[in-house]
Amino acid sequence: MTRAADTIRRSIVLKRRPAGEPSPADFEQIEDAIPAPAAGEVVTRTIWLSIDPYMRGRLREEQTYAVAIQLGEVMTGETVGEVIASGHPNFAAGDVVVGARGWQSHTVSQGEALTKLPRHGVPLSAYLGVLGMPGATAYAGVSEICKPLKGETMVVSAASGAVGSVAGQLAKRAGARVVGVAGGSEKCLWVQDSLGFDDCVDHRSLDLPRELRAACPNGIDAYFENVGGAVQAAVFDQLNPFARVAMCGMVSQYNAEALPPGPNLGFVVGKRVLIQGFIVSDKPERMTDWRRIAAPWVADGSLIYREDVVEGLENAPEALTGILAGRNFGKLLVRVGPDPA
Repeated sequence: MTRAADTIRRSIVLKRRPAGEPSPADFEQIEDAIPAPAAGEVVTRTIWLSIDPYMRGRLREEQTYAVAIQLGEVMTGETVGEVIASGHPNFAAGDVVVGARGWQSHTVSQGEALTKLPRHGVPLSAYLGVLGMPGATAYAGVSEICKPLKGETMVVSAASGAVGSVAGQLAKRAGARVVGVAGGSEKCLWVQDSLGFDDCVDHRSLDLPRELRAACPNGIDAYFENVGGAVQAAVFDQLNPFARVAMCGMVSQYNAEALPPGPNLGFVVGKRVLIQGFIVSDKPERMTDWRRIAAPWVADGSLIYREDVVEGLENAPEALTGILAGRNFGKLLVRVGPDPA
C-alpha cells in the first residue's frame, strides 16, 4: 500500500533575498508530487545534502561566478541520493549517486550529471566532503597554487573546516610546516592533535598578528585563504618573498552589504608574491583525479575528516546561517533521508 508521504516531494525555495545574515525566514518549504523521469532523467531520494559557504553568493541578486538563485526557485546544493526511478539506461532503482542538486527530498536530474557510488567502503556522506567538492578544492589550491615544499611554512585559514583540514594535511604530506588558523580552543586542539598540524592559532586571539608571528618564526611561504578580514591582514604582513597565496574563499565578508576596503597590495610587487583565485569547477577532471588519489587514504584512515550533521531538510536554512557564522565543526551536512549504507 502506497502512503501519501511516498508521493510528496518537499522543496525549500528562496522566499526573499537576505539583507546581511540569512535567516530561515528568507526561505519557505513547498510540497508537490514526486515527478516521473523523462527519457534520460533520473529521480533520486535525497540522503545527504551539502551545506557550503559559497551558497551565500547565490542569494545575491547580482550574479557572481555562478547564476543567482531566483525568488521562488529551489535552493541549490549538491546531494547524495538513492535512485527511485530512472529514464536513463545507466541507472536503476536502488543505485546510489552523487551530483543531483537542490534542497529537496526528491530531485530530477539528467543522468549525465550523476556519478554512481559504491554502497560499501567509505561512508556515502564523504562524497560531499573529503571526497567531494571541498576535498577537490583543497587538492587544486595546494597542488596548483600553494605548491608547498619541504621545510617551508604554509598557513591555512578555517583550518578545521572541510576544505582547510584537507589542504593542511596535503601540505604536511609534502613536507611543509603547517600552521592552521581556527576559531576557538576546541577547534585548534583538534587541528593539532587529530590533523597533525604543527601549530594552530585562534583567530579570536587578542593579538592575532603576534600569535601568528610566534607560530611562524621564519615567515610564511604559502597561504591557503578561506576567510579574509583580520586573518588575511595578519598573514599578508608576514608573507615571505615569492610566497604563493591560493584565494579560495572570503567567508568573513559573505554577509556584508558592501565589501570592506581591501588591504594595500603594494607589497605584492616588492615581495613578488603570487596571488591567485580559483574555482574548483574550472577543471571538472580534478574531482576524478582527487577521488582516485584520496579514496585509499580515507579508507585506511590516513586522511582525517570530521562531519557536522544537522537532521532534517527543514533545518537546512538554519544550517546555512550557522556555517557563515563559523558555528559548524567540520564538513556541514543535512541528513534528509535514511542512508541505505
